[in-house]
Amino acid sequence: MSRQIEIQTGMDGTSVPPTGAGARTAPYKRWVILAIALIATGALLASGIRSRVRAGKTLGTETMQVAITPVSVVLPKRTAPAQEIILPGNVEPFINSPIYSRTNGYLKAWYADIGAHVQKGQLLAVIETPEVDQQLEQSMSNLNTAKANLALTEITKNRYEGLLKTHAVAQQDVDNATGAYNANKAIVDASQANVKQLQALQSFEKIYAPFDGVVTARNTDIGDLINSGSTAGTKTDLFHIAQPGILRVYVNVPEEYSQGVKVGMTADLSLAEFPGRQFQGKLVRTAEAINVTTRTLLIEIDVNNPTGTLFTGSYAEVHLKIPTQASAYLLPVNTLIFRSAGLQVGTVKDGKVALTSVTPGHDLGEQIEIVAGLKAGDQVIVNPPDSIISGQEVQIVQATLPGDAK
Repeated sequence: MSRQIEIQTGMDGTSVPPTGAGARTAPYKRWVILAIALIATGALLASGIRSRVRAGKTLGTETMQVAITPVSVVLPKRTAPAQEIILPGNVEPFINSPIYSRTNGYLKAWYADIGAHVQKGQLLAVIETPEVDQQLEQSMSNLNTAKANLALTEITKNRYEGLLKTHAVAQQDVDNATGAYNANKAIVDASQANVKQLQALQSFEKIYAPFDGVVTARNTDIGDLINSGSTAGTKTDLFHIAQPGILRVYVNVPEEYSQGVKVGMTADLSLAEFPGRQFQGKLVRTAEAINVTTRTLLIEIDVNNPTGTLFTGSYAEVHLKIPTQASAYLLPVNTLIFRSAGLQVGTVKDGKVALTSVTPGHDLGEQIEIVAGLKAGDQVIVNPPDSIISGQEVQIVQATLPGDAK
C-alpha cells in the first residue's frame, strides 16, 4: 500500500513544505551534498599540493644535477718501450781533404777532373817552379864551395896536428886549424840542409792523391799562378778529394734525448731522392758533451756506401729509436693545468676531483710524456675548467680508453 503525500498549497497558490517525515529529510540531503563538495575540493587541493611537492623535488634534483660539472676523462696510455725521433743529419764523406800546393809556381798540367775516381799516389797535376829550381842550383853551388873549404881546412888541421908532435908549431896554431875545420863542417851541414829543403820543395812540383777517393772539385787550370799553402796570401785548394765508401752522418740530438743514445745503436736514414727507401747506419761515437750554444749532443753515424749510391753533402732524416722510461705515460696536452703550484692534472675518484702534481717528460706536440705522478687507472679530466678545485663533485659524461687517446 503506497503512501500518498499530499502537497499542500497556500492561499496564494505557492507550495508549502511538507510536514512530518518528508520535512525532516530535506536538511540531511543538503548536508550530504555539502560534505561531498568539501571532500571533492579537499581531494583537488591535496592532489595539487602533492603535484607541486613532486615538481619541487624534481626541480631540486635537476638543479643539483645541473650544478654538478660534467667532464670528459681519458685514461693514461703507457709509452712504448722505445720512442722514435726524427732528426736532420748532414751526410759527409769519411775522409774529405782539400789538396794544396807546397811550392810556388805555375800550373803546367792537370790530370784529374771532377768526378774522377783516383787511387792513392796517382798524379793529379804538375807545377813549374823556376824560382825554386834556381834556388836549388845556387844552394848546390854553395854546398860544393863549402865542401871544398872543408877539405882544405881538414888538410891544414891534420898537418898542424902532425907538426905539433915534433914541436914545430905552437898549440895555438893547431887550435886555430881545428876551429876553422869545425866551422867549415858546420857550413857544409847547413848547406846540405838547405839543399834538402829546396829538393823537397821541388818534389812538390808534382801533386799526388793522398788516398783513394773521388775528385769533387778542381779549382785551377793550366797557367794559373800557384801560391804555397804556407804563404800569407790567399790559399786556394787545387783539388778537393772525398772518400765516399763510408759516409759519416752528423746529427745534433736535443739534450732531453742525450741519455738515450748509446754507441752501437742502429739508425735509419731516409732521403728525399729515395722515397720509400731507408739506409741503415750505426752510431759509432758521440761528443760526450752538450754544446752550450745549441744544447745538443753531436753524434756520428757511419753508413756503408760501397757503390756510391749516396752523395756526400746530402740532407738526410735520421730515425733513432730512443728507450723510454718504463713508468712513463702519455696524456693529451689539453689535460694539463698550469697554476702557481706547478704542473697538475685533475683526476676523478668516487665522483670527486683530485688535483695531482705531475712531472713532464718529452713534449710530443699533441701529447706529452708524464714520468711521475700518474697511475695506470687514473681518470684524467680533459679540458678542465679554470675554476676546478680538489673535492669538487663532477659527472663523467665521456671516457676515452688508452688506445683511443690522441
